[in-house]
Amino acid sequence: MTKKKTTKKVTKTEPQVSDEQLVRSVRSFEAIMVSQIEIGDKLGDDLKSAIRVGMIVLGLIAVSILILLLTLSSQVNRISAVVGDMDTNFTSVSLQMDQMSLSVNSMAKRVALLQEIDRQTASMRNEMTQITNDLTSMDKTVHGISNNVTVVRHNVHNISASMNHMDDQVQMMSVDMQHMSQPARSINKMFPIMP
Repeated sequence: MTKKKTTKKVTKTEPQVSDEQLVRSVRSFEAIMVSQIEIGDKLGDDLKSAIRVGMIVLGLIAVSILILLLTLSSQVNRISAVVGDMDTNFTSVSLQMDQMSLSVNSMAKRVALLQEIDRQTASMRNEMTQITNDLTSMDKTVHGISNNVTVVRHNVHNISASMNHMDDQVQMMSVDMQHMSQPARSINKMFPIMP
C-alpha cells in the first residue's frame, strides 16, 4: 500500500505598505540623495579650492626655483672667475713654494757649513787666547823694557851731570893751567934758548 504524502503549502502574507509610508520613504530617499549631492558639491568646491591653492603654491615654488636658477647661473660666472683667479694664485703659490724649497735647501747647506764655521771659530778662539797670552807677555816685557829705559835715562842723566861737572872741572883745570903756564912763559921769555 502506498501512502501519499500530503504537503501543505504555507503561504506567507507580506505586510501591506500604505501610500503614506511610500511617500515618506521616497521623501527620505530624496532628502538623502539631496544631502549627498550637496556634500558632493561641497567636496567638489573644497577640492577645487585645494587644487587652486596647490596651483598657486606650485606657481610660487616654480617662481622661487626660477629665481634660484637665475641666481645660481649668475653666481656660476662669478664662481668661474674666482676659480680662474684661484688657479692663477695656485700657480703663483706653486712657483713661490718651489722658490721657498730652493731657499730652504740653500739654508740647509749653509747651516751644514755653520758646523765647520763653529769648529774654525773654536780654533780661532784658541788662537786668540794664545795671542792674548802672548800680548800679555809682551806687555810685561815692554813694561820691563820701559823700566830699563827709565833706569838708563836716569843713568844718562847722571852721566850728563857728571860730564857737565867734569867739563866744569876741565875748564877750571884749563884756567889753572893757564895760571901755572904764565911763570913758564915768563921763564921762556927770559931764557929763550930753552925749548
